[in-house]
Amino acid sequence: MAESLLFSVAESLLGKLASRAVEKASLAMGVYHDLQQMRVTMALVKALLLDAEQKKQQNNALSEWLRQIKRVFSDAEDIVDNFECEALRKHVVNTHGSVSRKVRRLFSTSNPLVYRLRMAREIKGIKNRLEKVAADRHMFGLQINDMDTRVVHRREMTHSHVNASNVIGREDDKKKIIELLLQDGNDTSPSVISIEGFGGMGKTTLAKLVFNDLIIDECFPLKMWVCVSNDFELRNVLIKILNSTPNPRNENFKNFEMEQLQNRLRNTLHRQKFLLVLDDVWNENRVKWNELKDIIDIGVEGSKILVTTRSHAIAVMMRTKSSNYYRLEGLSEEHSLSLFLKSAFDDGEERKHPQLVEIGKEILKKCGGIPLAVRTLGSSLVSRVNRQEWESLRDNEIWNLPQNEQDILPALELSYDQLPSYLKRCFACFSLAPEDFDISSFYVTLLWEALGFLPQPKEGETIHDVANQFLRELWLRSFLTDFLDMGSTCRFKLHDLVRDLAVYVAKGEFQILYPHSPNIYEHAQHLSFTENNMLGIDLVPIGLRTIIFPVEATNEAFLYTLVSRCKYLRVLDLSYSKYESLPRSIGKLKHLRYLDLSGNQKLEELPHSMYKLQNLQTLDLRGCIKLHELPKGIRKLISLRQLLVTTRQPEFPDKEIANLTSIETLELHSCNNLESLFEEIQISTLRFLNFSGCGSLKSFSFHAIKNLESLVIFNCSKLELSMGLGNEIPASRLKLLVLQSLSQLVTLPRWLRGSASTLHSLLIVGCNNLEELPEWLSNLNCLKLLMIEHCPKLLSLPDSMHHLTNLEHLEINDCPELCKRCQPGVGLDWHKISHIKQVIIGEPEE
Repeated sequence: MAESLLFSVAESLLGKLASRAVEKASLAMGVYHDLQQMRVTMALVKALLLDAEQKKQQNNALSEWLRQIKRVFSDAEDIVDNFECEALRKHVVNTHGSVSRKVRRLFSTSNPLVYRLRMAREIKGIKNRLEKVAADRHMFGLQINDMDTRVVHRREMTHSHVNASNVIGREDDKKKIIELLLQDGNDTSPSVISIEGFGGMGKTTLAKLVFNDLIIDECFPLKMWVCVSNDFELRNVLIKILNSTPNPRNENFKNFEMEQLQNRLRNTLHRQKFLLVLDDVWNENRVKWNELKDIIDIGVEGSKILVTTRSHAIAVMMRTKSSNYYRLEGLSEEHSLSLFLKSAFDDGEERKHPQLVEIGKEILKKCGGIPLAVRTLGSSLVSRVNRQEWESLRDNEIWNLPQNEQDILPALELSYDQLPSYLKRCFACFSLAPEDFDISSFYVTLLWEALGFLPQPKEGETIHDVANQFLRELWLRSFLTDFLDMGSTCRFKLHDLVRDLAVYVAKGEFQILYPHSPNIYEHAQHLSFTENNMLGIDLVPIGLRTIIFPVEATNEAFLYTLVSRCKYLRVLDLSYSKYESLPRSIGKLKHLRYLDLSGNQKLEELPHSMYKLQNLQTLDLRGCIKLHELPKGIRKLISLRQLLVTTRQPEFPDKEIANLTSIETLELHSCNNLESLFEEIQISTLRFLNFSGCGSLKSFSFHAIKNLESLVIFNCSKLELSMGLGNEIPASRLKLLVLQSLSQLVTLPRWLRGSASTLHSLLIVGCNNLEELPEWLSNLNCLKLLMIEHCPKLLSLPDSMHHLTNLEHLEINDCPELCKRCQPGVGLDWHKISHIKQVIIGEPEE
């Protein structure tokens, strides 16, 4: 499946080949002409990929052709990145003392002439291989298609009939949708109600239950059911709607002109109270929706349109009121089991096999309440009463099952196929994510950036802004759950089936190695080891981009072998390992962009050669409690964006950090010898700052980091929170503020008032002496999320809380008196917060 990622790889490569840095380097090395020819051939191959991807299921030779292209693209990417490495190397030498013998030795490469000849030979080799695979296209009859707008899988057309006795656990959902449909409105235009949910959740089934209910029959004399799917061309939709209306003349609407179609439909709807179901809508083009809406805006007051969609963005676009939106969730455990047993056994037969029922309960953990997944697994066990077969299904991936067009895999693949190409590689990265875990956008961003999956930010944006937008798109398409937008960052979870889908589509390129399946794919590029005793595998591909070591890794020989063998690594994760030192040869990993050494409690120093890592974007040293100091000359890591540190040094190298013109994120964890920070410097690029457990830190200059978007202060008991500032910080850009475990906090610092037009999220946790939230809190008119936890002395909310009209999410927990006062409907402070869309209040103590 990993070949489906090729289109986005080609787009990324073509962008790099057109860059100024590559152009300059190729001219200097005399390979500009060859590189341009390679670019032209690559553009041709890219234009064939979409057609090839659709046809490969029927042609094994075509699948092999795609795998060849994948290998060529991978090698080409390494060549192009070499140019960028060379440009960075020259920049460092020119900036930091090119006349120094030490620097020349540190940054020296092979003989320049030999280097140019080798690069020219490699580029010509890539060009020739590309031309050969491009010539082979004629064997497959491929069509040129340069726009990623296709849908590989198409859903079967739906109809309105349903056997209600086969539907389990949707009675409450049905009642709520009917209530929405029967609501009186003052609008003469048809109201739109949206049912949104993940693929396989049962949106169409629920719509059918509603459509066939007797109450609906009585209220809507005219009912129409249209399966829209991927086709939202106005003419085709009008024909489908007319075909669902009474047609006594048996007219063939396909022969009608557009003017006839719209006239006939408007005449049909005129003075009729109607219900129109638009099932499985994928169209995100507002113009097309408005065209259709204008034509059907003619029925009697009370007419309704019921939409089912997988996309939150579509639901928002089509609905007429914010309340006309219903998110369909998974079935309860009880209903899931009932549906599973109904699918797996004949009526009552399950009572004869109690052991199988218990195994079935374990199997259901794979399904997460998604009805289609429950039915798929249950149906696969029909007439099978062998315990081993049930256990085999419990212990294996759902994707290994035979699947027909109505099963869960095709349903989820359809959602994946609809993703834009730039999201597909990003989505594939989720295959390396841990199961059932809260995920922060911060770490997702680091991985995506290191692997080159993100485009360059526009002016005024950070790379985190780009990644957050990608994650928001995935959430809007129902791939992410429990999505919490915190302004400059977000948190979310992956449904188990979504993660399994990522594993399925990334197979062959991304791989987690388990003891029961230790064999590495021949052309794997991203590996995660789960066991320390697996760190002895000899056949590790030299083209690896990502290596994630297991916790407490100790095999030094394997580490040294990997570092010397896998020279194209972009990501090296050695977190929570037990290495006392790192290989000196780590400086040869010139492509390395993400180095995670967090939690290495035995590491005392870093090798001198680390200064050569000019591509390094993220260096994570949190929890390295024996690390004496940061590398001298850290300013030479000119691509560094994120620096996360635990260090014993009493003075932070402020001036060196200020020389890092790309630095955006700085996190200081348990730096207990630091007392002050940023006293005589300016770091205009810094956007994210985190102090955690810095027990001696007394002050830092906010003016030195005035462009901050996110500030986290956790367990820094000596820090002066007023920061020597007056009432506010002029022109503050702060979006997220987290104040946690700060015993000195009694009220909010007044400088926060300067963030009135920017602050999105405020989290106050474990501040035992916090006594009040000031009345000026209501001035934070952009605040959308407020969380207060473990603040026992906070007794009430400000009277001005109702002025926070943009506040969407309020959560209060473990604040005994405050929780009591904020209980919905009965608490003394409830009237202050009843306007907020989502309010979560913990149970008050008895």
